[in-house]
Amino acid sequence: MSCHPYAVMAAQRLLPVLRDTGPDEAVRRTEALLAAGCRAVELTTSTPGWATAVARTAPLTDARGRPALIGVGTVTTAAQAAQALDAGAGFLVSPYPAPEVRAFAGRHGAVFVEGGFTPGEIAAAARHAGAAKVFPAHVGGPGFIRSLKAVLPGALLVPTGGIRPCEVRDWLDAGASAVGIGSGLPDDPAELAAVFAGLAGPCCAGCAAER
Repeated sequence: MSCHPYAVMAAQRLLPVLRDTGPDEAVRRTEALLAAGCRAVELTTSTPGWATAVARTAPLTDARGRPALIGVGTVTTAAQAAQALDAGAGFLVSPYPAPEVRAFAGRHGAVFVEGGFTPGEIAAAARHAGAAKVFPAHVGGPGFIRSLKAVLPGALLVPTGGIRPCEVRDWLDAGASAVGIGSGLPDDPAELAAVFAGLAGPCCAGCAAER
């Protein structure tokens, strides 16, 4: 039995979002994250050759030998969604409401974390898939997440945008299930591993079976 992507994200708590100059750099950074104890990584369509990077990283495993969970962010069209799934993506993410992607994901049974900023957008995304990306999160701050959770207690919220690694705990305490980080993670392997070890939480029986 394998874990649902939502469970993996919630257990990892910090979701790296990579925007690189090309597929080789994206693969190198993903490999470093997996070796450091990360399992779920979000690549983005803004990286040239992103589909190649997804295809090269999707078959990899993390430091514990579990299958990597490679997602694709900045997905705004059905064509991008199809390309991502064909390359082996385990989940899709949009930065704002993307009805075309939502419909595609529904038809193909794909995991889609739809973006939103207003309470209405976030509620709509969570209602359709149980999860929503809150972007750009830094505008509202952790207090915004706390307010959203008061009216959407069961939603998995992933704030992303303008958040530094040292601030992740504040967002988790406010009710975020996971926090997207686009920059600021340490390059040193030991320091990077310490970041994930310090945040890791319990996942599910599927993860235990994969150990």
